[in-house]
Amino acid sequence: MLHSSEIPRLSSKLPEVGTTIFTVMSKMASDYGAINLSQGFPDFPVPDALVDLVRKHMIEGHNQYAPMPGLIDLREQIAEKVFRLYQRKIDPDTEITITAGATEALHASISAIVHPGDEVIVLEPAYDSYIPSIKLNGGVVIPVALHPGDFSVNWDVVKEKVNNRTRMIMINTPHNPTGSIFSAQDLEQLAEITRNTNIVVLSDEVYEHIVFDGERHQSVLRHEELLQRSVAVFSFGKTFHATGWKVGYCIAPEILSTEIRKVHQYLQFSVHTPTQFALAEYMNGLKSYQYLTDFYQQKRDLFLKLTENSPFKALPAKGTYFQLFSYQEFSSMPDRKLAEHLTQKSKLASIPISVFYHDQTDNHYLRFCFAKGDETLVRAAEILCNL
Repeated sequence: MLHSSEIPRLSSKLPEVGTTIFTVMSKMASDYGAINLSQGFPDFPVPDALVDLVRKHMIEGHNQYAPMPGLIDLREQIAEKVFRLYQRKIDPDTEITITAGATEALHASISAIVHPGDEVIVLEPAYDSYIPSIKLNGGVVIPVALHPGDFSVNWDVVKEKVNNRTRMIMINTPHNPTGSIFSAQDLEQLAEITRNTNIVVLSDEVYEHIVFDGERHQSVLRHEELLQRSVAVFSFGKTFHATGWKVGYCIAPEILSTEIRKVHQYLQFSVHTPTQFALAEYMNGLKSYQYLTDFYQQKRDLFLKLTENSPFKALPAKGTYFQLFSYQEFSSMPDRKLAEHLTQKSKLASIPISVFYHDQTDNHYLRFCFAKGDETLVRAAEILCNL
């Protein structure tokens, strides 16, 4: 064992960052034998056909490095999907980059675009990788809180925060952790704010196929003006129930993609080759993702119905596979303590929303993942109703 005097002293770049809440709550769920509705992963299998395709391409010898920006067959399939969904022609050669999950795409984009002293507007609550990535690159985080009732954006406040140091605005729709979604009017207001500026929009759209109640996903790719200044980030893991495969991609104009790839090639270089071959083959057509809206809406509706008699008040998710519940009416306990208490005593793990704010704002919400089998949701709802 090394003696402390032999270990170099370090000044942490992220002194306030500890272990992510997802790891903490999932470990607690395991330790206490709790139902894990905390971390956002499905408990049902990846489609058999997709698993078979990965195996097939391994056996066929597709096991060496893929091209740095990603397999061209896969990028072409993505370009076709974008045209079908958003009526936009994207150049698969220069404007699409395959990444090791959406988190890498977000980090590579921030690293490529944000310089020390640049300001980045972040809408909170925000997914927990955003702020650390900004700080690692010397950026200055400018938080703007979403309205705590419906988690809509106050664009007047965003506009007030914009100045000549603003380099990026980060958005997330459908939104994790709240389940809210952008409207077409939101995109119009964002376009107005960024018009005639050097601001880049970084749009996290990993739940693009999970939007409920007949609404339409409002991607920056839909908007002609935002398309020219945006990086849009997506995830195969969320779409195909394969979060552990860590395969995602980003779409951006060539001038931005070139810089993102400079970072990507030294951060990751390339992504798992047989999986890229398998995804390219599996994505040929609508059938691979078109069913997701109905599939997850059934689960959301089931979970909401099952929890109607619980002491929690639901804020029905408009997208994603996360459901927020307020407990303001029956407890004043801090959300993190309540999440820990429910895990330890009631055997049900969730995520406290305060951890997604830079200042730990606590509006007494817990987030539950409903990307689970129906039996799991029934058991979880019974726990909530019996509190």
